[in-house]
Amino acid sequence: MLKPQKLEKVLIANRGEIALRILRACKELGIKTVAVYSTADKKLMHLGLADETVCIGPAPANLSYLHIPAIIAAAEVTGATAIHPGYGFLAENADFAEQVEKSGFAFIGPKADTIRLMGDKVSAKHAMIAAGVPTVPGSDGPLPEDPETALRIGREVGYPVIIKAAGGGGGRGMRVVHREEDLIEAAKQTREEAGAWFSNPMVYLEKYLTNPRHVEVQVISDGQGNAIHLGDRDCSLQRRHQKVLEEAPAPGIDEKARQEVLARCVQACVDINYRGAGTFEFLYENGRFYFIEMNTRVQVEHPVSEMVTGIDIVKEMLSIAAGNKLSFTQADVNIHGHSLECRINAEDPATFMPSPGMVKHFHAPGGNGVRVDSHLYSGYKVPANYDSLIGKLITWGATRDEAMARMRNALDEIVVDGIKTNIPLHRDLVNDEGFCEGGVNIHYLEHKLANK
Repeated sequence: MLKPQKLEKVLIANRGEIALRILRACKELGIKTVAVYSTADKKLMHLGLADETVCIGPAPANLSYLHIPAIIAAAEVTGATAIHPGYGFLAENADFAEQVEKSGFAFIGPKADTIRLMGDKVSAKHAMIAAGVPTVPGSDGPLPEDPETALRIGREVGYPVIIKAAGGGGGRGMRVVHREEDLIEAAKQTREEAGAWFSNPMVYLEKYLTNPRHVEVQVISDGQGNAIHLGDRDCSLQRRHQKVLEEAPAPGIDEKARQEVLARCVQACVDINYRGAGTFEFLYENGRFYFIEMNTRVQVEHPVSEMVTGIDIVKEMLSIAAGNKLSFTQADVNIHGHSLECRINAEDPATFMPSPGMVKHFHAPGGNGVRVDSHLYSGYKVPANYDSLIGKLITWGATRDEAMARMRNALDEIVVDGIKTNIPLHRDLVNDEGFCEGGVNIHYLEHKLANK
């Protein structure tokens, strides 16, 4: 049972589909909700469903959804007892998590120290090495500024290599180096970018894998010594390092390697005393996994793991934040069937430019094994101020082929009139021969689009 004194009223510090997703989970558990919004988001669907709403500022995110004092003030005036950050915005901001708890509210996520540990790529890698999680060969720490030492590390790792910002993310702060003579200048430029973008000039070096897949492991841990995994997901269909389509489980993975990395991730959660839902992200190549980062929050693609396990990740996050132990043991987790998720964005399918505006008509598809996570409705105006994600179309099937067939049907049925969306791209992808065979690498979509 949830402890009502900790989760009597949850403030949802986010917007769009994830805010609606969290609100629904709270309502199922009998928890009151506070929805915060910017002046650009007065018509969001979940505002009409929340118990209370608070405007926290103007449209720019730095003056609203990223404005920590405004969010904490909203929690105070409404008597909220906990704050769920969702994903994006402040979800992986350790200072925010710290201020939330110092202000007397429960933070529905990991402790601030854990977010800091895993948010820095160098310290995260050290923690994973200690836990026995396989990592990419590299500098195993900050790349030294001394040219001779840096060049020696590059030679030992072997070219090509990739230089990454320790505090980076979202595909920024990375530079591939193919030749030794380019290493020092590339490191210098990446340090400058890292300092400007992330206020942390530290960089590190890793072996650049040429044709890897992006496979991630969903975990839940209660911070009381108990942790489970919900299997893996394949997120290899990406454009400019941004995921487009995900599936669970990842097809064509060596089973021995899979089981070993799943067990290592669970142990790592116990070792770092992780609390809440999280994701270990890996590159997978030639039957081996290589850890790249951990996301200390709920993922956009969490529904595919829910569909193949039957476990509600958001409700489990809420329960853990209330002080409860995990509701499940690993023996309770069974991977059944296959699930796909298409990220529906308000963007031109040819140029990928954002396409905000009025949704004249929205029709959600249905049928067996079809789920739609979206805040859209007919007459809703998509603002130009935020990420272009407007919904997620998810299907489940007893087999991958069945899940794929249901996704084709769902993509034929969905209607979003008035704005441009990437639905035509998804219709193309689920009929693409290479993708249908399974196991494409992270460059596949970029090459497909380039060849078009």
